[in-house]
Amino acid sequence: MEIYTPKTKIKLSPVIRNGREFVEVTFGNDNDIRLSLSKEENVLLVGGRAYLPAEDFVLAEFFDRYVKMAFIDYSAIKETAPRKEEDKRPPLPEGYLEKLQQVRYSDHTVRVYTSYFRDFQQHFEGCKMKRYPRRDKRLPAVSHPREKHILLPAKPAYQRHQVLYEKVLGQERRCYKVNRAKREKTLPDVLSKEEIKKILDVTVTDLRFFCMFSILYSAGLRISELLELKPGDINEPRSLIRVRQGKARRTATPCCQNR
Repeated sequence: MEIYTPKTKIKLSPVIRNGREFVEVTFGNDNDIRLSLSKEENVLLVGGRAYLPAEDFVLAEFFDRYVKMAFIDYSAIKETAPRKEEDKRPPLPEGYLEKLQQVRYSDHTVRVYTSYFRDFQQHFEGCKMKRYPRRDKRLPAVSHPREKHILLPAKPAYQRHQVLYEKVLGQERRCYKVNRAKREKTLPDVLSKEEIKKILDVTVTDLRFFCMFSILYSAGLRISELLELKPGDINEPRSLIRVRQGKARRTATPCCQNR
């Protein structure tokens, strides 16, 4: 197995030279990269920098040519993301967001709860939200107001409403009339041992990726849990891995070498 060695860094930046737009390629003093860049069409080489005409530059093609030679930082030339449409949904009731944060819901759960509850508010805009809407009004828990053909799960919908009416406003626990969508039953996709072996064989030349994929498979971690790992979280004598901010609040997971 090869030991990982850091690659040369290439940084791409938009610049203007003599009134013309270029992509500046900063590559340091790597002679192999300099040689490759010198073969680019209409390139200007100045010290440890190369300038490629912006009108002919294609990021995907450049990336394919140099990704094996260097780490490419193209953050400065990425296309600006389109502006999101202004959110015209009503603001959250006072105390709703604070309650979610107090009970230490994850950031993802908070975003989901607040987004769908604002849809709930928009659906019943003009109603007094201190009381649950009458049963004769169609609930957005059954049909999403912006995507009317999409059905939402009944249990999460109930939980989002419960936060406001029971935990924030302190109302009595009640039964919410929510029509449950029929859930599709499918078999999970499971990789065979041969498929897992092929994945690990591809990463065997890079120690970082081999370790990452081996831990993901052997311990059943999510990617977010893997990224939070520290060297001290791996307890080799007990074959345990400490999981930080794991789903379902798990704090440890067994790691089996023969899995």
